[in-house]
Amino acid sequence: MLLAVLQGVAGEGGRGESADGALMDRLNARDPAALASLYDRYSRMVYSLALRIAGQPAVAEEIVQDVFLKLWHSAERYRAERGPLGPWLCTLARNRALDHLRLKREKQRRREDSFEGALPLAAVAPDPEALADASERAVRVRASLRELPPAQQRAIELAYFEGMTHSEIAEALAEPLGTVKSWIRSGLVRMRESLVKP
Repeated sequence: MLLAVLQGVAGEGGRGESADGALMDRLNARDPAALASLYDRYSRMVYSLALRIAGQPAVAEEIVQDVFLKLWHSAERYRAERGPLGPWLCTLARNRALDHLRLKREKQRRREDSFEGALPLAAVAPDPEALADASERAVRVRASLRELPPAQQRAIELAYFEGMTHSEIAEALAEPLGTVKSWIRSGLVRMRESLVKP
């Protein structure tokens, strides 16, 4: 979602949004070609975010499929006045990826409870080709994130990459809720500004 929010600011602008609006009108009329066009436009961005959160190419691919299937079946739920389509799709992907992580953690916890002393499972390394595809866009986001003060960095990382709520972040950082919200808001504004610069 963080990548989508920032790309929405630094991306195509009004022309892309109006093209998205026309495609969404066609999608609401059940035009499969409109879905194909939106997939071509946004699937890499959705995949990159899903891969960043889930860490597994196969899971990221499944999330992309789920997001675009949901878009096909629920296109009417998108409201252009609430923001551009790209960030909305990435929000769907982020939520799906975080659901996957929660389910994975719960399964792992149950396994650990059931099999005390069992050997840990080997981690599956992400596909290098897929990581290379995502890295170009992610490098600028990471660089702008590193320019923030450490407390802001940590709050944004906890919110967007670990799926914590603002209240959970406030508790984890032992800071007031209003402070955490302010850090996240002002940090995102500064990151957007740095990404818009040529």
